[in-house]
Amino acid sequence: MSRRFSLPAWLAALALLALSIMAAPARSAPDRVYTTNCYGARNILSCVHTRGRSLNPHVISVAGPQTPEERQAAEARDRRWAERCRPVIRQDHYGMPRYSFNAPGCEYGRLD
Repeated sequence: MSRRFSLPAWLAALALLALSIMAAPARSAPDRVYTTNCYGARNILSCVHTRGRSLNPHVISVAGPQTPEERQAAEARDRRWAERCRPVIRQDHYGMPRYSFNAPGCEYGRLD
């Protein structure tokens, strides 16, 4: 005797699956990263699960100027840097656009 589902049973199961997916709360965590890496061969398998924030540890967020005086001072500093360094985009020998500066240290934002 064969155990086979009829078409109405398959449709009912599919409808229940669709309802359960629609009823599940939508969760999004844009600042979280979940990574699974598995390596192995034949009967040996090793998996590592990593969970953490997606922020780059080498990037430091710095707040911008808050007051109008700070904004004016920052704009004046930027103008002095642009006048001293005169940045120009030129292609290198690989065809990649690169910044070229008139004074040494400008690539690091130095003013003197």
